Amino acid sequence: MSIASARARPLANRLLFPALAHDADLPLIVPDVDLSAELYDFLALALRAFVVPWWSKISRYDKQFLPELTRIVAIVVRQLDARIQTLPLPALLLRHVPAVITQHYRDYRNADHKLSTSYASGGAASLPQLFHQLQPHMAVSADGRLDTEYFRQLVDHVLKVCLPYQDYQPDAERFIVREIVLKVLLNDVIPKITQPWFIQKSILDLLQLHDQASPAPHPPRSPSPPSSNAFSFQTIIVLVLSAIQVVSSACLSLIHAYKQTLSTIKRVNKFQPIPPPNSFLPPSPPQHYADPPLTMLSEIFTLQDRMASTTLLTTTRLLADFSSSFLDRLLPHLLKTQLSPAFILSITRTAKRTLFPNGYPGPPPIEPTPEQQAEIRARLVAWRPNSALATRLLPLLLGPSPSQTLDAALEPLSSAPCNVHLVLFLLDLVLLELFPELALSPSGASGCRGGSGSGNGGGSNSGSGTSMGRDFDSVAGSELS
Repeated sequence: MSIASARARPLANRLLFPALAHDADLPLIVPDVDLSAELYDFLALALRAFVVPWWSKISRYDKQFLPELTRIVAIVVRQLDARIQTLPLPALLLRHVPAVITQHYRDYRNADHKLSTSYASGGAASLPQLFHQLQPHMAVSADGRLDTEYFRQLVDHVLKVCLPYQDYQPDAERFIVREIVLKVLLNDVIPKITQPWFIQKSILDLLQLHDQASPAPHPPRSPSPPSSNAFSFQTIIVLVLSAIQVVSSACLSLIHAYKQTLSTIKRVNKFQPIPPPNSFLPPSPPQHYADPPLTMLSEIFTLQDRMASTTLLTTTRLLADFSSSFLDRLLPHLLKTQLSPAFILSITRTAKRTLFPNGYPGPPPIEPTPEQQAEIRARLVAWRPNSALATRLLPLLLGPSPSQTLDAALEPLSSAPCNVHLVLFLLDLVLLELFPELALSPSGASGCRGGSGSGNGGGSNSGSGTSMGRDFDSVAGSELS
């Protein structure tokens, strides 16, 4: 093979599968072909950025280490994909996640009300410290600093559950994979997504994207000059034909909506989600999926503080309770439809472009100045929907001053240390649902790997082992961080 043809091969083929034939397809890491290719490309970029620079100094001509790491990561991804397929998404996303967000808003406002009182030691305690007392978490301090060892143990347990015994035992590969995940998670992802300006900018971008996708309102037509013969036969014909066109368009829209509704109802009646028997979360009753999201919206926008919004909320709850049997099938169906492989593929591509804009890790994002952050928040508070119906309903939901209500809704997300608590509780929720073994006591965790041998626990593997493993652990952690 010539040098030009070798360089023409994709990076994943050259770096992760150097022994693979030029025209051979890569082994699937997930069932979807496009998503599998994107995951391999993402993995190749990550290994080239975080492993190759220091591994080439240790063993410059070793071409088997990166393919071996790829094989380990592929096993973990396949196991995660298999567990995600059995994940009870309706109960997770429609009941438990809204409950965590609702509790975050309540605790933040409760802590905010305790400032400058005896509960705050006479005003000596800050808002993050008061919030930490209401939502303590062993992995984060009151000022939002993360405990690296907590995440190291989590990742090590995930590797222990997903990998076969013979692949989990070697320390070097496991430590490298673990430290790469920690580097991306603790240094790149969590510190960024917990910043208030990042959350506000993300919400603003989503709203602007929705406005661009929605049809723009028609500009008002300039009044036509009055004609001398206003009631001519030609004018009457034009009015009659215009009326027929409007009526026919409305009828066609109603017929299309009626057919779509019937088709959706038929698909929903056939949709019967079955939760897995080994779920860590408490069993959810098969009803009232709409109630936790409504409670979350009520807490975020303080709907219970205004008469009009309280009336609308109560009416919506009554309608939801009346049609709960249908909504309990409709909402999981819509959730399954939206979380399609195309959606996951779009998220993967966006993450790859964000973390590796030019094929390599981009420079740390420049944090906006306080003036720019204030401008982002002001634009978000001043946002209004383009729809005429939504514009009329907005004062009923948000009160006579929508900007003030929106500003109050953003306030519980304006503290980075408090946002870290929210992210960690959501992360723990998802991990405990994916890996119920994490909730087991140490005496009952011996069989958590399911057929791959007993082995050592996650803590013993991270803190003990041979001296070579401990030295390699420290070297890999310092190089990758």
